[in-house]
Amino acid sequence: MPVERLMPTEESADLIALTRDIVDRELRPRVDEAERSATFPREVFRTLGRAGLLGLPYPESFGGGGQPYEVYLQVVEEIASAWASVGVGTSVHALSCFGLFTAGTAEQKHEWLPDMLGGELLGAYCLSEAHAGSDPAAMRTRAVRHGDEYVIDGAKAWTTHGGQADFYKVMARTSDDGGRGISCFLVPADTPGLVADNPEDKMGLMGSTTATMLFDGVRVPVERRLGEEGQGLSIALAGLDSGRLGIAAVATGVAQGALDVAVRYAKERETFGKAIIDHQGLAFVLADMAAAVESARATYLAAARLKDAGRPFGRQASIAKLVATDNAMKVTTDAVQVLGGAGYTKDFPVERYMREVKVMQIFEGTNQIQRLVISRDLAR
Repeated sequence: MPVERLMPTEESADLIALTRDIVDRELRPRVDEAERSATFPREVFRTLGRAGLLGLPYPESFGGGGQPYEVYLQVVEEIASAWASVGVGTSVHALSCFGLFTAGTAEQKHEWLPDMLGGELLGAYCLSEAHAGSDPAAMRTRAVRHGDEYVIDGAKAWTTHGGQADFYKVMARTSDDGGRGISCFLVPADTPGLVADNPEDKMGLMGSTTATMLFDGVRVPVERRLGEEGQGLSIALAGLDSGRLGIAAVATGVAQGALDVAVRYAKERETFGKAIIDHQGLAFVLADMAAAVESARATYLAAARLKDAGRPFGRQASIAKLVATDNAMKVTTDAVQVLGGAGYTKDFPVERYMREVKVMQIFEGTNQIQRLVISRDLAR
């Protein structure tokens, strides 16, 4: 059943209605086949972009929706409840635009942001490396300046939309000064020397292409550097708090989808002469699932409201990501249990939901890293 949402404005309520309509018409009919065949849903992103749903948290003056994060995240959740790969992609695209919006010059923003926010250009985010995941300051990809351009060499691992994106937000080392020696670049996908390695063969999110991006003498004009040299890591880390809220919303959406399937099945399946939802042992499992979903939603919305108010929200973003993804893992596992043997088959989507949310405990900072962030903030 549709989630009962208390939206802040009539316009935002209309956005949720629009999102649900697009989800029902464009996403639900395609998701099963696309995930089975590992087909990247590029046209779906164009549809979302043209509907104004990819740039919601950015100002209207640049082609965005001018919506608070409280609204944007609930749209992401609605998308993810039907198709996790697209929900993750929506969050990653917003994160890919973040550096340009926060650190770009007025000229850079006016030149590139409208197409990016309108969905005509799909973004990707290149931060991690094979040996530098939780420790991005250890990255080795290097950008060397030669006159009016930089030459980038190296490899960026675990790139969502790798090989499918139209532009890449890239962090590369411009000096050997540790975390202060990293700069940020906006690199078009068709730049010579930039290629995608073979996509990763993953457990889930098959419709979301993940690949290592290889940089071999990639020449980037100086005007495509965002901010000053050495500001790249701070640009990247500033965006991660918002990205963690996006993943919290995605995980909550998948958990809601799993709960909906489990409740529907429990009302229809009968044992010992009554629906299995009427057996207390199973009914309590469903009740715990519902509590986990709603508590995750409340947690990410509380963090979003702090962000919208201009207040610090880093610790709350980490809490939201931790709570939502751990809860989603439990909810989707329980959904498989509620369906019994049927839940272990691909006749129902709950086994896919369970596989999909596992990585949400890992990317955008593992949940162990979230605990580190939270505990360090408490110690200050």
